[in-house]
Amino acid sequence: MVAKGAQLAALGNCGTCHTAEGGKPYAGGRALQTPVGVIYSTNITPDAETGIGRWTESDFLRAMHEGIDRDGRELYPAFPYDHFTKVYDDDVRALYAFVMTRAPVRVASRPRNDVKLFAKFRSSIVIWKTLHFRPGRFVADATKDAQWNRGAYLAEGLAHCGACHTPRNVFGAKQDQRAYDGGDIDEWLAPAINAQSPAPLPWTADQLFRYLRDGHDPSHGTATGPMRDVVRNLATVSADDVRAIAVYFAARMQRTRSPSDSTSLSSERQEFSAVAGQGKDAPHARDGSVDIGAVIFEGACATCHYAGTGLLATKPVPLALTTSVNAADPRNLIHIVQNGIWPERSDKGALMPGFGAELTDDQVIALVNYVRARFSRQPPWRDAANDVRSLRAASEDKK
Repeated sequence: MVAKGAQLAALGNCGTCHTAEGGKPYAGGRALQTPVGVIYSTNITPDAETGIGRWTESDFLRAMHEGIDRDGRELYPAFPYDHFTKVYDDDVRALYAFVMTRAPVRVASRPRNDVKLFAKFRSSIVIWKTLHFRPGRFVADATKDAQWNRGAYLAEGLAHCGACHTPRNVFGAKQDQRAYDGGDIDEWLAPAINAQSPAPLPWTADQLFRYLRDGHDPSHGTATGPMRDVVRNLATVSADDVRAIAVYFAARMQRTRSPSDSTSLSSERQEFSAVAGQGKDAPHARDGSVDIGAVIFEGACATCHYAGTGLLATKPVPLALTTSVNAADPRNLIHIVQNGIWPERSDKGALMPGFGAELTDDQVIALVNYVRARFSRQPPWRDAANDVRSLRAASEDKK
């Protein structure tokens, strides 16, 4: 029961949200950015005074399925019970067995939530629930096979993928009519993971499995930002469950192709790889000019991104294939340029240095605009300058 709960906790990314940076596992205190302000995660270790040590299994079930704590208080939907309500009772019981066997941690003090005025009153959550919360367990689709349904159950429920990858309204509620159209998380763009995916080449189930399991796929890119924690957790769970999630999203991400479209995926791959600059004859910016962005790219980026297989440690993906270059806005690319990609010892993904300390804001702006123009078919980003300065300011504030 505890072992099953450990797997489910990893699928639900529970330890990530309920562990502060440098803090004890599951002791809470992580700042969660929401549309209504900053909410700090709670201590879910079995400490009797500051954790959930006095919670019964029924208390835990009610919190997961109804968003109400042991004392009858409404829980902020930063705790995604709008997804967890779909989790079957037996799985919630296994989660309870797991968290109640963690080391209890007494938390002397917890930061106060910093939320907008209307959200300070827990009674307002009742109104939110009336408008946006539909309790009930997952119901399998009889027209789909068992693997698809397992993936749907995990993705829609415990893994709560839509919590990041679905846009939200001003009250923090998911816009279910736009499920998986893309969302925002910790100043990153969570890209669309349906037919609107910005990936130039369609994802296959095998590629999604590799990405979710290892954090890297040579035809699409490397997991960065908040997705790295998800991948680290998925690397520890049943391969069958990760495969099921991959199958579910591969089906959702299928694109409708015109019968008259005779371009094969293999020729598409060759075309994108050529545009990606894996050789000395790669084209410059669309207008043929060599601007400051091109100069910076040649000096800071070309060594790895022209190297092909020459620098295996960096695992460069053709830039024309990466989601960050083809996304709706440049935030992810800006993060990568400024902060780099630094895998932890157990990670299997790429390595890239950050250039935030070497490049000015104007240079970063020039670089990301150049990369977009050179390596994608998408239109120019509308306001990369504002995104660069906003993310720089947010990074400074965190320091």
